[in-house]
Amino acid sequence: MFERSLRIISFDQLVKIKNLNILIVGLGGVGGAAFEALVRSGVGKITVIDADVFDSSNLNRQLLSNVNNIGHNKVLEASIRAKSINPDILVDSKKMFLDESNINDIDFTLYDYVLDCCDSVNTKVLLIEKCKEYDVKLITSMGTGNRLDPSKLVITDIWKTNYDPLAKKIRSILRKKKINYKIRVVTSTEIPCKPKEGVGSFVFVPNCAGFFMASFVINDII
Repeated sequence: MFERSLRIISFDQLVKIKNLNILIVGLGGVGGAAFEALVRSGVGKITVIDADVFDSSNLNRQLLSNVNNIGHNKVLEASIRAKSINPDILVDSKKMFLDESNINDIDFTLYDYVLDCCDSVNTKVLLIEKCKEYDVKLITSMGTGNRLDPSKLVITDIWKTNYDPLAKKIRSILRKKKINYKIRVVTSTEIPCKPKEGVGSFVFVPNCAGFFMASFVINDII
């Protein structure tokens, strides 16, 4: 299945990708796209963490959702989809909401990379701390809601982000914790719109953010 991949990368690079063990936290718009890209890139083992199920509101943007899996758990559906693409892949599906009560149940030493694609500020900060503690590479997604232009996405340091309310909240917490080291993030430089209520999301930005994250991981490894 990787004939086209081997036209632009070497066999040894493909083996490096196959030997990766990656953790993805959150399988929404960003995480689902990152998962899909990593599966199709040939990653050999992926652990996915998410407590949520698919609902109809996900259909407008989440790659792993469809009308037939509404009400189904996201991590189990991700495993089914991955196996339908690459039967040799190993997917460890963890149906859980990651927080202080269970984060120590995760063995971070197993992973080559962590992709933080969740929505929880608290969980994002915990992942930043744990990846630093165990010297695991991390890339984390910032806000993709209320935006329409994927060309405004960039990968940068969290301390250099602009127009990103989520990044601003996280920076504030990190300062209080006296954490000031470089943290790689995907963020949008687009000024977010202001819906009359709640947070809106369209297909382009979250999916491109997930693909950006997967691309960064693969290019970093090879």
